[in-house]
Amino acid sequence: MVLSPLLSNSSLPICLRTLVRVTSTRNFVRSRHNRALPPTILTKVFGSNKGKTFGKEATAGSAQKTLNFVSPCLREELLCKVSEPVRDCCHKVTIVGAGMVGVAIANSLLFQRITSHIAMVDIFPKKLEGEGMDFCHSSVFIGDPKIEYDTDFCISQNSKVVVICAGVRPQKGETRLNLVQKNTEVLKNMIPPLVSYSPNAVFLIISNPVDILAWITWKVSGLPVHQVIGSGTHLDSARFRYLIADRLGIAPSSVQANIIGEHGDSMVPLWSGVNVAGVQFRDIIPNIGLETDDEKWYEISKEVVKMGPTVRCLKGYSNTAIGLSTVDIIIAILRNTQTIMPVSTLVQVYFIMRLAFQEYVIYDNKFFLFT
Repeated sequence: MVLSPLLSNSSLPICLRTLVRVTSTRNFVRSRHNRALPPTILTKVFGSNKGKTFGKEATAGSAQKTLNFVSPCLREELLCKVSEPVRDCCHKVTIVGAGMVGVAIANSLLFQRITSHIAMVDIFPKKLEGEGMDFCHSSVFIGDPKIEYDTDFCISQNSKVVVICAGVRPQKGETRLNLVQKNTEVLKNMIPPLVSYSPNAVFLIISNPVDILAWITWKVSGLPVHQVIGSGTHLDSARFRYLIADRLGIAPSSVQANIIGEHGDSMVPLWSGVNVAGVQFRDIIPNIGLETDDEKWYEISKEVVKMGPTVRCLKGYSNTAIGLSTVDIIIAILRNTQTIMPVSTLVQVYFIMRLAFQEYVIYDNKFFLFT
């Protein structure tokens, strides 16, 4: 017979086992597709009757029976609520004032992804809404942050840092000190509600004159000294480092230098501490920073004083540098980086004397030498 050679073949048992396995698998798949599936959204909407014909039979008796169509809620059907959403993150930053400086600060915070939650407050609703919408529309590109904006101070609740950059800008011919009275009145109205909504926040003052307004904020708020600071000469120090580096042809970050004192015409450059890679400038040019210096390095410190007004004169305002400078301070606060920065804060008796080639500091009637 024909089957005799096949039965004698040693591979026949293997073929039979394979055939049995394929047949069993096919039956399992067929039975799986024939069993009832769990209900879905469509089942709830259209019912569980499958295979209903269309046409005349489908419309027969429609006058006697009405289909009750209930629209499903996409949010409830799509998302399972497992916990209450967290309203405020631990790194929330509120920016008071949606002008050029406030927007620059928000840009720096969001573009560098420093925080995932910012709130903006301003008295001009249309301007505020436009800026807020612009930020929201870019959420996909900046890490999906939570962006809030409102004319009510309640939006600032539970902030870690509150940045005050609202106030009157100096007009042509006005100095920062001319703005004291106007901006003092602004602060007296906004600080108490902001403190009530965020009593544990650090208040960072940017409005000018920053040193005086930082003191006024501290007095009005009743907060501890360490919770109220001003941007001080942090930006001036950065400008100082840039001018020195530009003259030497190196990177500004490679220069260590500080401006102290008032953020204004009386700011003081600490030439005794200026160094590159640990090399003190005073070791090379003992009279650097003085008018007896043949290389006239003292002109750089005079230029630092004029840089802010020059930028405002050329473009109408200054915002980019102060925005980045402010965010650098905010990073130090949020991340507790222990960074030393020249900011405005309260000290008891502190003023600088220039004597010979050194700077002397008088603190509590004691002399300290900076070398």
